[in-house]
Amino acid sequence: MTAFVILPGIDGSDGVHWQSRWEESWGDRAVRIVPASWTEPELDDWVAAVQRAYDDARARDDDVVLVAHSLGCWAAAAWFAAGGSAAAALLVAPPDPEHPTFPSDRAGTFQSVLTQPLPCPALLVASTDDPYCTPERATTFASAWNADCHLVDHAGHLNSTTNLADWPLGRKLLNGLLGLSGPTPA
Repeated sequence: MTAFVILPGIDGSDGVHWQSRWEESWGDRAVRIVPASWTEPELDDWVAAVQRAYDDARARDDDVVLVAHSLGCWAAAAWFAAGGSAAAALLVAPPDPEHPTFPSDRAGTFQSVLTQPLPCPALLVASTDDPYCTPERATTFASAWNADCHLVDHAGHLNSTTNLADWPLGRKLLNGLLGLSGPTPA
């Protein structure tokens, strides 16, 4: 069975966030990154945390899929740029490092990540009214990452505040990325 690496954004994903709910449903097949700080993120530390989580997940299964949200998307991109490889990557709501709402005071090191093709199948999911990234910029990121792009109408930052619960659409999109026709394995 597939193993999953969970990459939340700045401040982590709380218990009602779709990432946390998916992680719980996947049990020991899911590994969340553990950076030194969720609130004062440093890119190198987060990339190292991705590698540790990947190594842990890889010990459980040969196929590892990254499931990233927000700033976690940029940590995933940097990890791939440093030579990381995975079976697939789901990148949800990456913030635009050039947007005025980007927390450059807390996450400035993430602004240096380049957008370059990822070495695996990838899907970027963004909302048409994300306060941290316009749909046009999300589409640009997807193109640079060589990822498919799916825009969701009026879903904000696709996080806890948008009340997605288990986010069935996200699971359906993940299934499509993984080539599954039924529910994502619990």
